[in-house]
Amino acid sequence: MQDALRVLEALSRRAGGARTAELSAETGLDTDRLGALLAMLCGQGYACRLDDGGYVTGESLSLLGGSSLNSEFAIRGHLQGLLDRLRDEVNAAVYVGRYVDGEITVTSVADAPETPRVHEWVDFRSTGHASAVGKALLSQLGPEARREHLSRHRPARFTARTITDTRALFSRLEARTPVVPVLDVQEYAVGTVCAAVPMSTGPTVGCLALSLPARHAHRLHAAAAALSRGSTPVLLSLTI
Repeated sequence: MQDALRVLEALSRRAGGARTAELSAETGLDTDRLGALLAMLCGQGYACRLDDGGYVTGESLSLLGGSSLNSEFAIRGHLQGLLDRLRDEVNAAVYVGRYVDGEITVTSVADAPETPRVHEWVDFRSTGHASAVGKALLSQLGPEARREHLSRHRPARFTARTITDTRALFSRLEARTPVVPVLDVQEYAVGTVCAAVPMSTGPTVGCLALSLPARHAHRLHAAAAALSRGSTPVLLSLTI
């Protein structure tokens, strides 16, 4: 994601456009990596390729960079469009989770009749130890912040698979590597499996998640990998 921001910053400094060689020299990115990023940025409307082969910033960047009420609506609409496309790509309901003022919050959802969202039978704020969203957010906090959170939201057993032992939970969170999605295999709700990708934007801790019916659990790892690959445009829309 940082590489994509570097490309956009370079383009914003060149109102007349910049060619690939110029962008490569300015950003330090090799042509293969730069080409892939430019293709993604153009596909999302953040950049635009000119007839002469150069690149400029795109319409989406102009909309998201404003400060008016119309820009706020544009940001929301752009984000929802990204989530809807990602939902269709992974064939699962997709969520954006945030840790705001000490609470777990699901701020955006993209679902459909064929990809329904998980039934919130327990308030998501109390599911940090069980849900993929909650565990992905807690994994980005320090030990003291985690303990403080769980002192307010005591781990409760939702299913036979729910981890309620704080030490065991912390051990699992600390053992995972940043690139591996966090999983919830019927820990929050019987009949549902979930995955989440940590996704921080500045000081705000966030994540991108998906849910599937348990009968589709065989697709969970592949869907989670696709979710991770598709997270950069979503993170850009939350950052810019």
